[in-house]
Amino acid sequence: MAESQRHPFLHGLSKHRGAPPTVVVIFGASGDLTARKLIPAVHNLSHDSLLPADFYLVGYGRKALLDDEFRGMAAEAIREFSRRELNPEAWGRVAAHTSYVAGGYDERPAFEKLAAHIDAIEQKLGREVQRLFYISTPPSVFAPIIINLGASGLAGKHLGTPLHSKVIIEKPFGKDLASARELNRTIRSVFAENQVYRIDHYLGKETVQDLLVQRFANAIFEPLWNRNFIDSVQITVAEEVGVGMRGGYYEQSGCLRDMIQNHTMQLLALTAMEPPGSLDAESIRDEKVKVLNAIQPLTIGPAGDVARAQYAMGMIGGKAAVGYLDEAGIAVDSNTETYAALRLSINNWRWQGVPFYLRSGKRMARRASEIAINFRRPPGTLFAGQTTRFDLAANTLSFQIQPDEGLSLILNTKVPGLETRTQPVKMSFRYATTFGSNTAEAYERLVLDAMVGDGTLFIRGDEAEASWKLCTPVLDYWRSVGRSGMDAYSAGSWGPPSADVLLAKHHHGWRQP
Repeated sequence: MAESQRHPFLHGLSKHRGAPPTVVVIFGASGDLTARKLIPAVHNLSHDSLLPADFYLVGYGRKALLDDEFRGMAAEAIREFSRRELNPEAWGRVAAHTSYVAGGYDERPAFEKLAAHIDAIEQKLGREVQRLFYISTPPSVFAPIIINLGASGLAGKHLGTPLHSKVIIEKPFGKDLASARELNRTIRSVFAENQVYRIDHYLGKETVQDLLVQRFANAIFEPLWNRNFIDSVQITVAEEVGVGMRGGYYEQSGCLRDMIQNHTMQLLALTAMEPPGSLDAESIRDEKVKVLNAIQPLTIGPAGDVARAQYAMGMIGGKAAVGYLDEAGIAVDSNTETYAALRLSINNWRWQGVPFYLRSGKRMARRASEIAINFRRPPGTLFAGQTTRFDLAANTLSFQIQPDEGLSLILNTKVPGLETRTQPVKMSFRYATTFGSNTAEAYERLVLDAMVGDGTLFIRGDEAEASWKLCTPVLDYWRSVGRSGMDAYSAGSWGPPSADVLLAKHHHGWRQP
């Protein structure tokens, strides 16, 4: 069919994913996330011909900038942070349709100016466009932005059509259960749930998405994915860096809010959920909510299910690192945790009796994020009793999420020779080795998914509340006891002694990713 004979809505669609004509508005356009992730993501999507022909980028922020100044900042961000060098042709297509609007986040007239700006784009183009609003700002202005998107009519534009407005909201989604519920109420007063995309960039990582494929596309795994064959599950999100210059922010956050409640709990949900009825977004998110709601309330306090600590001075990469209390902007009596570990129990048929161990921390031995499925040892004693000859390990399937995406399986095998000896070996797959190292980054996938309306890799409102319901009592308890029970660990180590105690109850130990 000739292009002129096609339905007008189909003109300008991305040839790969079907993204409709779109205006993307980035709130917080001069911020760090925009420079490091969002602008490079748009550049790379253009490079791969995944943007619609009619694509417009609008920056919005308090800072007064000319259109050319914003374009220049964007180009510089691509040169510094993109996984690819700036492609003049690919970026030129975007830059030609890039503009900037200055205004406050709590100023309705500024949003009406933004609405008029987008209306002018539609009039010039001669057709309607989808409006995708990306809120990349401090959480204190999430609510004013959402309210003004509603008051200005931007949120309700083209409702009932495939071009209805959408909003992407960055984490943190609330700071506790009450604030998450309040933010959800604000959002629902303006947007329908199918217009909302709460982003967690971990869900855009290749290995996280591959978790579903490994579970449900390989017959060897799913029959074993239960309490009869799995002994325990460990999820680690370790950072080598300290708080750096973000001490002021981190003092208001801490590890549980910053990493456990969102990233780590999402990894748990995908690992533990029941098979969805289909691959559509709602089926998958329904199962995630079910398993989050099945987690038993944590025992909090001495000998409970939670450990916290702050990093002390130590060595990182052969260099001395100061302790958290000596970092800039940190109070000398701070009770903010830089490390948190949880022991969780899921009260359902599949996981009854299987402990899930979650940990995350800064200034740890190295940067590593992984999910480790530890299988039960064989019940027989055929190779028991002769430890000098039979070096045996539990079978472990591990998903390496970063920095080297892939997976590995630990098996026991016979050592070559005339004497029967055994030794654990690792079978590994790496994305970079098989598919090349220049794979798409998480934000590329997530921005594209939001444009085409695929919410699979985004968090639904009830998911966020279910996670906060588990974590908020811990935060309340820590606030009530101050520094009491705060452990310490040396920078460059794998964590504090109190975290080891969580595993000792079941005779387990932390593995080193």
